[in-house]
Amino acid sequence: MDKAKQYVAMIGGVLGALLLFFQALGFEITWFNESTIDAFMNFLIAAIPLVLALYGVYKNQYVLTKKAKKQEEALKKQGLK
Repeated sequence: MDKAKQYVAMIGGVLGALLLFFQALGFEITWFNESTIDAFMNFLIAAIPLVLALYGVYKNQYVLTKKAKKQEEALKKQGLK
């Protein structure tokens, strides 16, 4: 999880640098400012754990593929499930 926070911080840093670059060129984009960058970073910090949890649930399901169904049947026969 620490790696995910590091990646989000790097993305935020790049967006902040991009904002400063645009300001130095004289471009004023009203919707691209520090508060929208912070909001996007907060969204990523919340969304990444959700995606990782959903992926974990997906990978642990034994009903998605033929191989997984066979494995589930074998576990049931052995009394492990």
